[in-house]
Amino acid sequence: HVQLVESGGGSVQAGGSLRLSCTASGFAVDASDMGWYRQAPGNECEMVSTTSNDITTYYLNSVKGRFTISQDNVKNTVYLQMDRLKSEDTALYYCATRVSSDCTFSTPDGCYSHRGQGTQVTVS
Repeated sequence: HVQLVESGGGSVQAGGSLRLSCTASGFAVDASDMGWYRQAPGNECEMVSTTSNDITTYYLNSVKGRFTISQDNVKNTVYLQMDRLKSEDTALYYCATRVSSDCTFSTPDGCYSHRGQGTQVTVS
């Protein structure tokens, strides 16, 4: 049973930091496409960062140099370290994976088969 559980969100002042965690079960994160997405009220869902088989990483231009995606394969967890946070980073952040051809989470850059419940990040 594939499951993703996000944690680490919260409220922080601009310039602060948060680290989001996405703990996976039912599959191995180091052999899968993993992504962090976010959606603010009234806005479309946007890709924040993705990693593929723990090799290739991508970042949204506005977070480059501030956010870092990483993973701990022993803990089967993917992280998103967010530094120098800005008010425009406020959103609900989702972790997603593509372990089958099912499309249960449609994003601007493709479908994901599974997505977590999300964790709220608020920057003031």
